[in-house]
Amino acid sequence: MDITFKGKPVALTGKPLRVGDAMPDFALTDSSLATVRGAALAGVRVFLTVPSLDTDVCDAEVRRFNEEAAALPGVSVFAVSMDLPFAAARWCGAAGVKNVRVLSDYKDHSFGRATGTRLEELGLLTRAVFIVNQSGQIAYAEYVPEVADHPDYAAAIGCLKTQFV
Repeated sequence: MDITFKGKPVALTGKPLRVGDAMPDFALTDSSLATVRGAALAGVRVFLTVPSLDTDVCDAEVRRFNEEAAALPGVSVFAVSMDLPFAAARWCGAAGVKNVRVLSDYKDHSFGRATGTRLEELGLLTRAVFIVNQSGQIAYAEYVPEVADHPDYAAAIGCLKTQFV
């Protein structure tokens, strides 16, 4: 899989996920510094991996999912970045994001490695969208080819609406 960051090729660490794969377990940190284990999450889940909430494209992406996907009944949306939990919480407050739970992979990078989204040389996560069904399988996976570009909103939201609502 070829991923670029501002036109320059970058390598991902970990094995990319594909539709039908089981969502691997991981450990993330929430805004209270509590550990959130992937195995403890249930239901239909959307995971947005973003380089940093404090950038224009990431900001717009999370706001859009806050409005669209989070309004779908029974769907939980998580934004995962390397941002420190305090900065992520501050961003959510300033952006008015209440329907997306922000989680940080800053501590042990287990989400990035488990999902093949870690940009090792940059210390960030690449932009990706994963939709996980109630059985824990990947129903939708998109690794955005250029990290600075938006994901395919229509495809992701369409998957949620046709498969889970």
